[in-house]
Amino acid sequence: MAQFSRIAAVTGANKGIGLAIVRNLALQYPSSAFNNGPLLIYLCARDIGKGKEAVTTLEGDAQLKKAKALAQAGGLTTVKFHKVDINSGSMSDFAGFLEKEHPEGIDMVINNAGIAMEGFNIDVVKQTLGCNYYGTLDISRALLPLIRPGGRLVNLASMVGHLNSKYSAEIRTAFAESKTVEDVTALMKAFTKAVEEGKENERGWPSMGYAVSKSGIVGMTRALALEEKEKGSGVLVNSCCPGFVKTDMTRQRGQKTVDEGAQTPVLLACGDIGGTTGEFWQHEEVIEW
Repeated sequence: MAQFSRIAAVTGANKGIGLAIVRNLALQYPSSAFNNGPLLIYLCARDIGKGKEAVTTLEGDAQLKKAKALAQAGGLTTVKFHKVDINSGSMSDFAGFLEKEHPEGIDMVINNAGIAMEGFNIDVVKQTLGCNYYGTLDISRALLPLIRPGGRLVNLASMVGHLNSKYSAEIRTAFAESKTVEDVTALMKAFTKAVEEGKENERGWPSMGYAVSKSGIVGMTRALALEEKEKGSGVLVNSCCPGFVKTDMTRQRGQKTVDEGAQTPVLLACGDIGGTTGEFWQHEEVIEW
């Protein structure tokens, strides 16, 4: 597919923030410094029907039509669906597909896929960490080698993953001093073990699987950025909080629209961020983790 100069993939993109990220990437790419010609975005979701329906929705989107953003209207962007379930362990299949279709490499990966479950028990914790932390780690590991120099990897985290008083000073220090993915994964395992034993609070953890999974994403993303920097790959790796967005995941209680929530991820994917890597972002700026 040499007709495309840039290749992007967005996971969890059939609705909500993920779908808004695809739409805003199509809208903002032409005026970005990242514009190097036609863009192909893989809209990724685990449900084939919903994923294809999302592509159809974008093709009929009034804002995209007015901007003439899509190729069918003479624009730069083509959106295609591809099935990706970060909770299934099939990331190597997607990586293999991309490597075959785009041997020259890809440019942008935005990992939005994740879950937020009701309640708190060991099953909820294992499922939440399995998808949000381990799933995001697996797809990041699978796709990073395919990203060309100057490309971007963006992992969506959350402000609930901020290192605040919900953690003990010891746990906060362990997160802050983590340097490798193994360091962060060890913390995820320690949290899981504490929950299994019913001792998470006395060991300095909150009874919050989602929050811990997002802290893990921030720490893991920072560690991946260090790895890429040491390799000299030129790939920028950042995590971000989209804000409290009105989506199904927030039970429609959010204050931001999905388009507002998409702004920081899109900035990190194709905007001018001055070579920043390994940081945690919110409101289009770096914040302290």
